[in-house]
Amino acid sequence: MPYRTIDDPAVAGAPPAGRPHLTRVLIPLGPVAMFSASNFPFAFSVLGGDTASALAAGCPVIVKAHSGHAAISRKVFEIAAGVVEQQKLPAGVLTFVENTSREGNAYLVQHPYVGAVAFTGSYQGGVALWRAANGRPRPVPFYGELGSVNPLVVLPDALSDGEAEPAQALAASIALGCGQFCTSPGIICVFNDAAGDRFVAELATALGRQTPHRMLTDGVRRAYDDGVERLAAHAGTKVLIAQPATGAGPAPRLFEVQADTFISDAGLHEEVFGPAAVVVRVRSVEQVIRLLAAVEGSLTVTLWGAGADTRDNRAIVHAAEQIGGRVLFGGVPTGVAVTHAQHHGGPWPASTSPQTTSVGYAAIERFLRPVALQDAPAWLIAARSGGAPS
Repeated sequence: MPYRTIDDPAVAGAPPAGRPHLTRVLIPLGPVAMFSASNFPFAFSVLGGDTASALAAGCPVIVKAHSGHAAISRKVFEIAAGVVEQQKLPAGVLTFVENTSREGNAYLVQHPYVGAVAFTGSYQGGVALWRAANGRPRPVPFYGELGSVNPLVVLPDALSDGEAEPAQALAASIALGCGQFCTSPGIICVFNDAAGDRFVAELATALGRQTPHRMLTDGVRRAYDDGVERLAAHAGTKVLIAQPATGAGPAPRLFEVQADTFISDAGLHEEVFGPAAVVVRVRSVEQVIRLLAAVEGSLTVTLWGAGADTRDNRAIVHAAEQIGGRVLFGGVPTGVAVTHAQHHGGPWPASTSPQTTSVGYAAIERFLRPVALQDAPAWLIAARSGGAPS
């Protein structure tokens, strides 16, 4: 596979002064079982990023369609199958399964011909399949994105020019796509001072004005309703937005809790998938750092107001880097650019393989395995460095 071939010419003599001719190449892992996501019928589905990066690596793909958009999945696959036939590619380069049970999903993950698994979905479903992949006689890589609460830290400097504008930007991000983004900000860390009070009030007003559209499936809506009911019933939370839904979509929800309560209760760290967020009020930089540590792995961490080079900001940035796959210093986390430098992953429980990304050009690396060729013949070097995948 002609991707990142590394060539070390031979040096005469015995090691450590000398060395043989070594060429490091990357080869495809084999057929990839790709589980479509519920929240992205195109970007993380039949012909989404996982499929594209696996095919680019030279791996056949078995698409497991999501029941939430079954008709779209079938139609897209029909188009793709037509292209495969038109281009005279092997029919098995892209195959399609749907309406499988949990046992059927586990069978697919454990099939001896499957060389890797790509999954985007719930923590519970992902962990079940991850365990199945690791329970095989020969385990295979399982690249699972399992959800994220995406903490956003509002430092005092972020509010020096006023609270209204950042509050409105954040409210729009929380409600974007009815909150059905894996990078939707779910934990908002705000200092317990006068500016923080004004910001939270502005955020509640701005979020309350949002009118989210209908959620993708009835199951997603039920999970959202259950999640907000759980937060509302918690003894330590304060409900900031409580109006009923006015249309086909759910009502946005905003809750407030003190830092010590949040840090000590793991139940408050769980993702509520939808247009809801929890404001955590902190009194010190030390509490910010403890909050981030309590969240554990996250796809993103956003730090507003950390532009100055101070000891406190360095400590907060360090804490953010320990748990986040992407650390933002401006803007909102909803929206993921497809670039060379992008990383869409994060420590557990955000993903099962934090050193890899499911978005960006580096996503291809998940489905490639390095092989070092020592003193290989010229024909093999030429084939692996510039020839077609084998």
